[in-house]
Amino acid sequence: MTPRKSKNRNFDVATPIYLTHNSPIQMKVEIWSDVMCPFCYIGKRRFENALQQFPHKDQVEVVWKSFQLNPDMPATVEQNIHEYLAEHKGWTVEYARQVNSQVTTMAADAGLQYNFDKAVVANSFDAHRFSHLAAKHGKGDAAEEALFKAYFTEGKNIADRQVLAQLGAGIGLDATEVSTALASNDYAAEVRRDVEEAAALGARGVPFFVIDRKYAVSGAQPEELFLEALQQSFTEQEQTDAVNGEACSIDGNCD
Repeated sequence: MTPRKSKNRNFDVATPIYLTHNSPIQMKVEIWSDVMCPFCYIGKRRFENALQQFPHKDQVEVVWKSFQLNPDMPATVEQNIHEYLAEHKGWTVEYARQVNSQVTTMAADAGLQYNFDKAVVANSFDAHRFSHLAAKHGKGDAAEEALFKAYFTEGKNIADRQVLAQLGAGIGLDATEVSTALASNDYAAEVRRDVEEAAALGARGVPFFVIDRKYAVSGAQPEELFLEALQQSFTEQEQTDAVNGEACSIDGNCD
């Protein structure tokens, strides 16, 4: 290819020059989750461990999204978690206990303490509204952690608005603001929008991780897989942003 000369000055505008992009690459990881899902808490911890190993972790924004495994569930259920799971899955109660025991071991491997015998089965809709309120104040991740711990470790009723107000105060929110928001219809539309968005993206269960709207990771995958997905997405952005060629402005300047 013969270099083309600018009319205004002898300047080669045909040969590309590769420059380093001055702006840091920003990544976004969206996580669809339900408080009642035991694998979501495990997935959260594994992802966090992977993120700590990622060299560019400070350039990653994590956004929590709502998902409901059973949106038609009453606010609270009389059954314990083993009975509920057995009825919902068509299992025996004893088999449900065995499954929960296996999940407890998996959680322990991730550094989490699960107490299924204390778990209060409840509708998670208000918990998701609470999470959206917390995110508005930059505390979305803290809210998710508090909710998971309350449900799986402490045996608290995450459908109880007083409990949610207490959790809010524990992460630095105003308890009165939390109570007022939950007494209204605030953030209900946001929760439903998240659920609809998950369906549009093809999510069939949670946890569901979407990295830069390019890569989807479904389930509580090993840390290595999360790290690989983060690195791959970052590398693609780096390659796109790093290639710049010489250019002339509309006023004829070729600097």
